[in-house]
Amino acid sequence: MTDELTLIHKQIQACQRCVLAGFPIQGPPIFSGNVHARLMVIGQAPGRVEVNETHRPFSGSAGKRLFSWFQQVGWDEKTFRQTFYMTSVTKCFPGPNRSGRGDRAPTRKEQRLCEEWLLAEIVLVDPEVVVPVGKLAIERFLGRGRKLVEIIGGRYQIDGRIVIPLPHPSGASAWIQVQAHRVLIRRALQQLAIVKEELGL
Repeated sequence: MTDELTLIHKQIQACQRCVLAGFPIQGPPIFSGNVHARLMVIGQAPGRVEVNETHRPFSGSAGKRLFSWFQQVGWDEKTFRQTFYMTSVTKCFPGPNRSGRGDRAPTRKEQRLCEEWLLAEIVLVDPEVVVPVGKLAIERFLGRGRKLVEIIGGRYQIDGRIVIPLPHPSGASAWIQVQAHRVLIRRALQQLAIVKEELGL
């Protein structure tokens, strides 16, 4: 299985679909983790820091907040990265937002072009728990049209996996600054803590 994951990673790194379709993406593709991971975190897309400096998921300012949340559950960053799998709906940095605030969200076409890779990762790793981070990743599992306030804090069973969504931890996100929303984040982290205890993660 490790060889299969290595092959998928090589195929992702060689992928030119978005480039050929004219999207201004920037590589390299970013993902990490082991093939036996029981929990998978799925974000929206890598950011500027991930592709230009660290070459690992969630290592910019948003990642620092995400890992501060995981610390509350009982996972330190080093152990988490070694134990679990981290990836995103699209694998390359989509570039900055035209407004200059934050990163550009991948289009639906970009998501479709990259979908094969995410599906391959999920099938091969076969995690018991999936943590989609941010609206785009959440919609991948729970569908479009629902507000975050209706979703965050819940625990869902989808395709035989436990799914516990989290909002995007970016400092550019106004959503996480609202006190009522922070209550929902704490509730989501409590759900993760329960799952951690139930499954011995």
